[in-house]
Amino acid sequence: MVSSPMERVLGQDVAIWARRGGLLFKQARHAASLNQKALASVSGTSRTTLSAYEHGRKSPTLETAGRILDAAGFRLVLEAKVECAARVTGDGRKFHVPSRLPRLPVAAALGVVRVAGRAYDLADRDERRAAYTALLCEGGPDELLDHVDGVLLIDLWDELVLPEEIRAEWGPLVEEARHEAGVMN
Repeated sequence: MVSSPMERVLGQDVAIWARRGGLLFKQARHAASLNQKALASVSGTSRTTLSAYEHGRKSPTLETAGRILDAAGFRLVLEAKVECAARVTGDGRKFHVPSRLPRLPVAAALGVVRVAGRAYDLADRDERRAAYTALLCEGGPDELLDHVDGVLLIDLWDELVLPEEIRAEWGPLVEEARHEAGVMN
């Protein structure tokens, strides 16, 4: 049977998601210190089926995926995608602004980041302030999404010394997040 170019692309997308889903199952299983047989047993599936999911040979339904992850101690959740848009200041410097403020795992939010050759300890408030200033002014999309936590940014926002153009682009995100959280200035 001959498939159309669109069917081939969709088939490739399905294969990519099957591999990613398999990786999630494997990560959850390892984090729970379970072998395939044990996780399959507590999740109500067979070891061979779980293996097929982990290796991307099969794709589970959402219900099955949720049941397997739950058995490993995790939840299947819907999380809004965050994308960054490039902006340019009046003097030609490029900076990026996310579509929404991301929340990070604690280890990432309070870890160490290197920006423009300098390491910052994000667990230290003063260093986090300096790092966020540098990241908002110079950080690429990946750096922003990996190291700027929305809640910690809101906490520091009024203390950050930023060029007006950058503050103007990020400000609505901060104000929207404050409003959603019921935090007023």
